Amino acid sequence: MLKEKTTASLTKENDFCLNPDCSASGKVAEGNIVVHSHKDKRYRCCTCKKTFSASKGTPFYRLHKDRNLFVIVVTLLSAGCPPQAIVAAYGLDERTVYDWHKKSGTHSQGVHHHHLNNKPVDLQHVQADELYANRQGGHSWMAMAMAVPYRLWLGGVCSPIRNLHLIQTLVNMVHIAWLPGKALLICVDGLSSYVTAFYHAFREKVHTGKPGRPPFRLPGYIWLGQVIKKCSGRRLKEVIRRVVWGSSEQIEEQLKKTKTGTKINTSYIERLNATFRSCMAALTRRGRALVHQEENLEKGMYLVGCVYNFCKEHRSLRIRQTQGKKWQQRTPAMAAGWTDHVWSVEELLSFRLPIPLHG
Repeated sequence: MLKEKTTASLTKENDFCLNPDCSASGKVAEGNIVVHSHKDKRYRCCTCKKTFSASKGTPFYRLHKDRNLFVIVVTLLSAGCPPQAIVAAYGLDERTVYDWHKKSGTHSQGVHHHHLNNKPVDLQHVQADELYANRQGGHSWMAMAMAVPYRLWLGGVCSPIRNLHLIQTLVNMVHIAWLPGKALLICVDGLSSYVTAFYHAFREKVHTGKPGRPPFRLPGYIWLGQVIKKCSGRRLKEVIRRVVWGSSEQIEEQLKKTKTGTKINTSYIERLNATFRSCMAALTRRGRALVHQEENLEKGMYLVGCVYNFCKEHRSLRIRQTQGKKWQQRTPAMAAGWTDHVWSVEELLSFRLPIPLHG
């Protein structure tokens, strides 16, 4: 059955030319792509007359192992299975497993940024937080954000230092995904860099008609709240909820509208942090699993994040139906309008980007 599915996937309706010198490069549904060879699974562009493999632009390109094995290994890696266990179970070389992990992570990063840049979302409520990761010879910080109403992971950034540059890079991702003009509530922890970063990303110029540089201001529909936790040793003493932008009434109304709580909180991003911790050994507290390079940490983060967004159904996002099954199960990507069905891991890896990631 898997073999029939692979053969049936050789269609040309949603494909495009990958030749950068072609005038139709990257353009979908132009009618210029035809099947060149069913046996070798190759396309041909009628505009530039070039042929290319059906797997080009995906991690399957020039794969020397069985395709189904590759999908199984990537699925296990995205679920947190140790590479050593995969090596022992399937008799693969350890370098092969790590190479597949890097390839799938690079591809997932491209898929995520493709949807982030081309499909803005009415975010409504965003939460952000940072994670501490163990790395050989040091440590790294992983900053991530999510759109709470859709449980959508908006991306993450890795850095050896938790500074303004790290937070600003993350906030810029949030700004890219945001639909301009829509109300937005931001909930973060007590790190002061968030206030500065969100201000620089969302501020607007005020044209007064006077000479000189126009001043900046924040839109009246952007609100920010902080959750500040005070601890004594390992014991939590006090939780302070502070309104930075807007008013308490505006924030409470937005929380009620999005059904994401009754007061300022970061509980949703903290729950997402737990999901990433269960799938990435480097994030485990007091663990011995270390990543060798920060790049591998970032690729692993995007693999887990894309599988979470596109392939995992979220119980809180399901919709009651009047016909057929009682519930329609949805993923965060479905809830956000990025896709209309639940993806398999193979479909995620088969998604072709306008610019190929692999030679």
